[in-house]
Amino acid sequence: MGLIPMDAELLPPSDDRVFKLLLTKPEAKPALLNLLSAVLERKIVDAELYANELPAEDVHEKSERFDINCKTDDGSQVNIEMQASRMPELLDGRFRNLKGRSVYYACDLHSSQPAKGQPRYDQLARTYQITFCTYTVFPGQTSYVNSFSLRNDETGELLCDAIQIFFVELSKLGEIVQKPVGNMTDLEKWSVFFQYAPDPTYRETVNQIIASEEALQMAGNLLMSISKDEEERAHYRSRKKFEWDLASGMATMREVGLEEGRAEGRALGLAEGRAEGRAEGRAEGAFNARVGAIRDIMNTFHVPLEQAMTALKIPEADWQKYKEVLTQQ
Repeated sequence: MGLIPMDAELLPPSDDRVFKLLLTKPEAKPALLNLLSAVLERKIVDAELYANELPAEDVHEKSERFDINCKTDDGSQVNIEMQASRMPELLDGRFRNLKGRSVYYACDLHSSQPAKGQPRYDQLARTYQITFCTYTVFPGQTSYVNSFSLRNDETGELLCDAIQIFFVELSKLGEIVQKPVGNMTDLEKWSVFFQYAPDPTYRETVNQIIASEEALQMAGNLLMSISKDEEERAHYRSRKKFEWDLASGMATMREVGLEEGRAEGRALGLAEGRAEGRAEGRAEGAFNARVGAIRDIMNTFHVPLEQAMTALKIPEADWQKYKEVLTQQ
């Protein structure tokens, strides 16, 4: 049936490569159709996969993108991606880089349609960009699903429904995972599966979800098969090592930059007689930079807050002040 043994060690479905394998293998087509129907809130009868970057089976480089490009039975174009690792962003909490990339992908996919022979622009196929994200992008929104289309800035009147962008925030499932499975929507079931399948704490709930849907039973079987594949496990370890090295390097560069800034600030402070004020500014900058580094490591490697702070060698005496800030974000 695809139920997961309580002691099974699984690769995370929220990993980009695992996510793509779960939805693009030939036997996974019913799962893909079910997921598309859940997000778009209409019955998708068929979908044809298109090459988008390298297919998962041919990926040997750590830096490849793993998204899913398909066309549904009504001609709509859909690009689906899993954003497991945090993109480089400014520390303003607005995630403009991720949002801008989603807009770029959606517009690029929409404009890739052959206009030649098409009598009217309003007859072009609709385009959807769907991003599952393991971290919170819209902290001011309580919903875990946020969708965007082209509307009037003042009245909200729809300009056209040609392009729609979805963000599904898997970080906001705290209350949903506590619901009875019978009360969950199909998208809630998929989201819980992507986020919690590897966690033994939620194994019973995940198995109830798998048992409730044939498409999810198929996904459960595929996930167990992929997780037992030594080559796939090696791919996963290699990617995690690369990401950890990258995050560690970024954190080190932040620290080096901070030290250089402190040195320059001290020199300026002594020269201008404002050392105390500059020290406060440097301390605030150092704190904010470390908050960003902790957040990057937590989201990239799915590790708890304490482990991220340990990796950055933050003194335990300072942990509480970082916890207070990060739990509010």
